[in-house]
Amino acid sequence: MEQPPRQITAIQAAATLTSTNIGVGVLALPLFTVQAANSGAPLVTLLGFLLAFVGFVPLVLLGMRFPSQSFVQYSEAIIGKWPSWIGSACVIAFFAVLTAFTSREFGEVVITAVLTRTPVEVTVIVMLLLAAISTRKDITTFAYIHHFYFPLLLVPVLLIGGLSLKNADVINLLPVWGNQPTYMLEGILTTAALFEGSFVMAVVIPAMKRPDYAMKANFWGMLVGGALYVMIVVATVSVFGSEETSNLLWPTLELAKATSLPANVLERLDAAFLAVWVTTVFTSLLSSYFLTITELQKLFRQREHKMFSLFMLPFVFFIAMLPQNISQMYGTIKIVGRIGLIVTIVYPTLLLVIAIIRNKRGERADAQQMGKND
Repeated sequence: MEQPPRQITAIQAAATLTSTNIGVGVLALPLFTVQAANSGAPLVTLLGFLLAFVGFVPLVLLGMRFPSQSFVQYSEAIIGKWPSWIGSACVIAFFAVLTAFTSREFGEVVITAVLTRTPVEVTVIVMLLLAAISTRKDITTFAYIHHFYFPLLLVPVLLIGGLSLKNADVINLLPVWGNQPTYMLEGILTTAALFEGSFVMAVVIPAMKRPDYAMKANFWGMLVGGALYVMIVVATVSVFGSEETSNLLWPTLELAKATSLPANVLERLDAAFLAVWVTTVFTSLLSSYFLTITELQKLFRQREHKMFSLFMLPFVFFIAMLPQNISQMYGTIKIVGRIGLIVTIVYPTLLLVIAIIRNKRGERADAQQMGKND
């Protein structure tokens, strides 16, 4: 199998990571964290981010230890063919399910807030088709797409979060740890699950000009995404309060409705926010779908991943349509997300420990491949 060209810079890798993590979950995150710890929602978000930040370090270290191999390839080198096949199959299955539920959540938001007479199946299949077609490109184009859309999703979120603070009341954020934080651990795990797209580094690192810069890219990519999530939760809870937030299905969308530009240039920003949100959903779907089919390609030792892009589409669509309503969908997403932490954090950590014990290491990229400058 051909190795991907080493053309991705550390900046592009960081942008890919951020645009992958800031996705469909941004709408419901304040609700999940408020349900877990009411006024302690910002603390829950911060702790969930820190868990994900530390949890994905082993994956990056594995990528730096095996800079020319994908996750499937170095898993086999570490623990053998059949055990790694089972582990890799679980990873692929999880990201296929994650892609499905991301598209379903997108569809539910669209038919509720915008296209009220459109069947949810139509919105889901359109977004999945867009992602499937886009994943037929190579890893370099994949990174360019993320890099291009990165400013378009970063600036509006910062704008809405900043402008909404003029309506904020600090008392809504007290006590910092919440009144009755009974479900704080569940909230932390749910928040950490929003960063599971960080696994995309497993396919990005082999194509980086300087794989030794992967940890720096991971640091900034995760930090920007985590800071945006914390800011959104702080803004939402400080404006609405924890009790009101717990009654809103998509609190971030309501925050955009309550925010206006100075001099009332735009009295509501929800329409502009939804336009940007569609882009964030696309980039998240693109990453999870691309990860699914490229690792599937490596698992079955095929030369190209293109053949799997449309092959996986009906299976992903079928999974997306399984939940009967929004309530069941979010309940399933929470369960799948927490289980996914075992696949995306615990499994790579075990692989890293075994690789260190067995002194397994991949071939280093030569100086010509890595390049002198990032």
